[in-house]
Amino acid sequence: MYSFFNGLVKIKESASHLKPSEQKVANYIINHPQEILDLSISKLAKVCKVSEATIIRMCRSLGFKGFKELKLNISASLSMNETLNTKYEDISELKYFTEVKHIVDFVTINNLKSIENTLSIIDYGAVEQAINILDSARKIDVYGVGASGVIAIDVEQKFARINRWCQAYPDNHGQLTSAAHLTDKDTVLAISYSGETQEIIDSIKIAKQNGAKIISLTKYGKSRITQMADVCLFASSLEKSIRSGAMASRIAQLNIIDIIYTGVASKNYEEAVKYLESTRKSIKNRK
Repeated sequence: MYSFFNGLVKIKESASHLKPSEQKVANYIINHPQEILDLSISKLAKVCKVSEATIIRMCRSLGFKGFKELKLNISASLSMNETLNTKYEDISELKYFTEVKHIVDFVTINNLKSIENTLSIIDYGAVEQAINILDSARKIDVYGVGASGVIAIDVEQKFARINRWCQAYPDNHGQLTSAAHLTDKDTVLAISYSGETQEIIDSIKIAKQNGAKIISLTKYGKSRITQMADVCLFASSLEKSIRSGAMASRIAQLNIIDIIYTGVASKNYEEAVKYLESTRKSIKNRK
């Protein structure tokens, strides 16, 4: 199912970062995905009133080799959506939930769709790089504010259980203070769904100046944080507004965290099992 990146997800999450003329094409594709499959590049250029060169540049900006590859990805996206038969919905008014089952289905489908979309755009090479960098790090700093700060604390808890020096900093002063003392033996995991959180940008600038490796976890697409990162990990949720309170994006990001944590633990299986067992024994009487 995931032999292709999800073309529609990539376009939707990256459209705002494209040039105005490229955005015209991207928006047309988002609104007419089925129609695109039957259009040649010249016909699409005519419909959007842009040059063929603009369409080619847009394709490359999105990470596709050309228009043909983009169409293949859109075709795969449409097939995937038909198979899943679900779509992301934002929070609705209570009157639309006539019974608790509707709320259960509503939230669960959103979370599942977010993870599915994330899996469809995942870069396995970047995941492997992130695992190797984290595995070799002397110290792992995790930066995130707001909802991302909650995820940062989850990262700290996970890596602490396998005896890795990992600290979460959900406040900017803590981030800046720690970043000032990092070295080229250390790594920062910078979490920001928007990729534009100013506090995180300020902190990783200092960490990068000190030689620390930067791994970013953001939504798909270019951002100021991804441009500073050595490795970029992406999560997808396509939340429609702030009303959803970073619910589906949080689930998608936590899924990525679980993946890289499992990767690090698996590279050191016997050692990880030993530490997990000693951790379990130390807290079992507290439950």
